[in-house]
Amino acid sequence: MRRRSLILAAVPAGLVTFAACGDDKSDTSKASDGGSPSAGASSAAPAPKIVDGPLPAITAGVKFGEKPTVAKGTGEPSDQLAVKTVIAGSGRTVAENDYIQANALGQIWDSGKVLLNTYDTKKPLFTQLAQGGTIDGWRYALTGKKIGSRVLFSVPPTWAFGKDGDAQTGIKGTDTLVFVFDIQDTFNSKSSAKGKDVPQDDAALPKVGTNTDGKAPSIDIPKTKAPTALVSNYVIEGDGAALAATDTVLVQYKGVIWDTGKEFDSTYSRNALTSFSLQQVVKGWAQGLTGKKVGSRVVIVVPPSLGYGDSPPSGSGIKKDSTMVFTVDILAKA
Repeated sequence: MRRRSLILAAVPAGLVTFAACGDDKSDTSKASDGGSPSAGASSAAPAPKIVDGPLPAITAGVKFGEKPTVAKGTGEPSDQLAVKTVIAGSGRTVAENDYIQANALGQIWDSGKVLLNTYDTKKPLFTQLAQGGTIDGWRYALTGKKIGSRVLFSVPPTWAFGKDGDAQTGIKGTDTLVFVFDIQDTFNSKSSAKGKDVPQDDAALPKVGTNTDGKAPSIDIPKTKAPTALVSNYVIEGDGAALAATDTVLVQYKGVIWDTGKEFDSTYSRNALTSFSLQQVVKGWAQGLTGKKVGSRVVIVVPPSLGYGDSPPSGSGIKKDSTMVFTVDILAKA
């Protein structure tokens, strides 16, 4: 079982199913922010064969990044995974277990009912192409593709939601699903901040390492009293878009206790990135990351009033009224 991230507040970590699905009259449905289909009964299925078709046509929005219009499927869909690279990108290759950032459209083969549409929400999704991380159809269809690619593919129930379907989204156990993915970026456990180093001149604050080799940066805590107010400073300043308070982010991070310097949580130790909404995390994280740029490394000092106060998570190793120090690499946002 994947360990729960200690930065999350009341909402558990983990992937969610399609949210706020569309209906037959509209394709402007909201996709879950940063969410993806959760793995269902299909996770134990054998690997599918990758076949060329049949696949419905993309009838409008044919360029990468444009919202596509996809025709209804005609005839019987394949009982295997039909995959077509409509536009071949030239960027890095997506590997299994990577997180990808992509715009996506998903619909039901027979009806054309739209289930997923990030083009209208302007919030690309994050998903990890790992067994148990999302539906296997995504994992098998997108692994090996390159950044900048548009991929059209169909997923039969075996590698989607299985014979039970998904009642929340109106997917029956017999439904084949059709997806278009525009792959914008890919990230793995070695991903780091990219930008310019920012001087760390305040001797009363922690100093964070500036290595960008995918290894955990050092955090040197000064032998002074912890600040009582939130601190959020650039260590490396990226040149991406600034985070809004409602964004979903993909990060690398490490957290230590001010008084002891002891690490209590780290994506580096778990060898796995974390994606979450800034509305899900402790106040110190939400306030400390809002306004910071994608690509940056930020040091955040979280006083107890904006962290866990006198109620730290059980088994976390965090004592009551602890000041926490984090180094956070902001890899992407949605």
